[in-house]
Amino acid sequence: MKTLAVLLPLLAFGAAGIGLAHSGPDFDPVRVVVETSMGSFELDIDVDRAPVTANNFLRYVDGGLYDGGTFFRTVHGANQPTDSIRIAVVQGGRSPAAAVESFPPIPLERTSETGILHTDGAVSMARGGPDTATHSFFICIGDQPSLDYGGMRNPDGQGFAAFGTVVEGMEVVRAIHRAPYEAQQLTPAVEIVRVYRSSSP
Repeated sequence: MKTLAVLLPLLAFGAAGIGLAHSGPDFDPVRVVVETSMGSFELDIDVDRAPVTANNFLRYVDGGLYDGGTFFRTVHGANQPTDSIRIAVVQGGRSPAAAVESFPPIPLERTSETGILHTDGAVSMARGGPDTATHSFFICIGDQPSLDYGGMRNPDGQGFAAFGTVVEGMEVVRAIHRAPYEAQQLTPAVEIVRVYRSSSP
């Protein structure tokens, strides 16, 4: 069964080059623009509450490793007949043609630690086991509490690491979710043209 296990992870930083963000009352999220062949949407990345996961995502963004990638998976009620706990998400990842290897897996920042839940529009890292996420991420369509810590979509009950939310263009994400598919694979996959930091929110 393909679960969110296809969504993979990274490791503890320091020498790996992922700095932790500051926290405080003047904190602002990092705005990221995702351009796809079906339109664009914007994310706010929470480097304050989920520094490991957020900074991992941003190093893929800053390295241009999502450019040329795809949204390749859509999951909804009609295409998970063997799952007792059902979810609704779209999943994407880096370009397989990028010359640079994926970064090492990262530690799992549980929702019980960050407080960032899998609500409608939440962006989160795919993983198999804990501490295995690398570049693949997904976006929630509707609230998905079974993906939070203690939820049982992944049988280990550890949940997934949410690290931001869609703030503009959720209609584009929903359109990707409704695009043609076979099993859970989008046919064709939806191209990620470019992902980059915005100068605002």
